Amino acid sequence: MTLARPDDDVALVDLLDRLLAGGVVLTGDVTLSLAGVDLVHVSLRALISSVQTLAQR
Repeated sequence: MTLARPDDDVALVDLLDRLLAGGVVLTGDVTLSLAGVDLVHVSLRALISSVQTLAQR
């Protein structure tokens, strides 16, 4: 795998190909509160990868 230098232009397709080849995990938390009382808490986690990458592991 080669790393791009900061002055190199990277196409969106190339970036997406690199991310899917290795896999990406996105996480996030959302909390709705009123007057300091937490009413709703949602944890989000997503794994984004190509099928070929997952089949290899």
